[in-house]
Parts: sequence; C-alpha cells; structure tokens
Amino acid sequence: MPVPWAFADLKRNALGVIPIVIVLMAVPATLNGWTNAASPIRSVVAIDATIRSAQWGQGRINYLLLLDDGSSLLVEDDRLHMIGSRIGIERVIRENASISYRFPE
Repeated sequence: MPVPWAFADLKRNALGVIPIVIVLMAVPATLNGWTNAASPIRSVVAIDATIRSAQWGQGRINYLLLLDDGSSLLVEDDRLHMIGSRIGIERVIRENASISYRFPE
C-alpha cells in the first residue's frame, strides 16, 4: 500500500504546517480563558499558604505556593512577596465549576 506522503514532503511543508498547528492549539486555550472570565463568581474562599519560590517573566511574577494541606500551586501576581512568608490567597469558584487562585487585592 503506497503512502501518499513522504518525509521529504513533510519537511517541505513544515513552515506552513507549524503556524497552523500553533494557531489551532491557541484557540481553545483562549476560548477557555474567555469563558472563565465571563462566568460569574459563585464563591471566594480565603486560604493560607506559604510562598516557596518565585519566577519572574514579562512583568508578572509566578509564585509557587504550598497550601496547608500539603498541595502546591502556581499563582501569578505583579506585586513582590517574600519567599518563605505566610500569605492569604483566595480560591475563586465560578458558576461553570472552574477553580482559580489569586492574591487578594
């Protein structure tokens, strides 16, 4: 059974295929973000966490937080927080059942 494409054809068309794949992967992520932002907030719960580490990038800082139950999560903020300090964060639950975490304003 002959294969209608070959590796040479794939290499020749890669410059056109790669941007299409990137766009097709970015669209669902963008739509999911818009859906979560448009969904009303059902509840906000205050929880305590410890800042374990930080990573700077493009004007925002990603903090690795250790929650009291032993789980960890990554939260973005544009303000500075000390590593190792205890801090209160908020768990935001939306009507579409998505859960996100944020630093209080």
